[in-house]
Amino acid sequence: MILPATFAGAEGRYEDYIYLQMLQREWERPVVEFQTFAHVGDAERPSARAALALLFWGYFETRIERLHRTAMRNLPQRVLDDTLRRYSGIGQRLYELYKIFHGTNYFDDLRAHGFLAVAELLHDIHRRRNEFTHGKPQAINDATVNALVANLKAEHEAWIAVYNSRVKP
Repeated sequence: MILPATFAGAEGRYEDYIYLQMLQREWERPVVEFQTFAHVGDAERPSARAALALLFWGYFETRIERLHRTAMRNLPQRVLDDTLRRYSGIGQRLYELYKIFHGTNYFDDLRAHGFLAVAELLHDIHRRRNEFTHGKPQAINDATVNALVANLKAEHEAWIAVYNSRVKP
């Protein structure tokens, strides 16, 4: 008997729940714990909760890998592993690899599914995460973190819509 893939709840892996718990803990952490940034000028200071955006992006990257692995599940394991190794960066996976398999990039796919705001938010977080990583920590500001938190549910709904449209049972 062949059964379709099933998941425990809204997320696909135990690790997803760990990510979500960590995101919640980071959001609920008292701001006073972030006083180490108080001496930095406003223009140079990252959000006190910048770690939330960084943690979210790590979680997002694991979901993109899962989408690719599931979409390519019928390929020989060596081909799948080699393809993911060749397209190891998240930018490559969102744009180039996604286009190879689906004819568009991930952000345009979100837009086509009616998730324009989510596409713009994810694109912005990706850019800001890169800036943060490469010497501009103030790129992740309070507005970015607040927008992320306000749109987590919409992001999840967008993820499910795109995942379901791209992964055939």
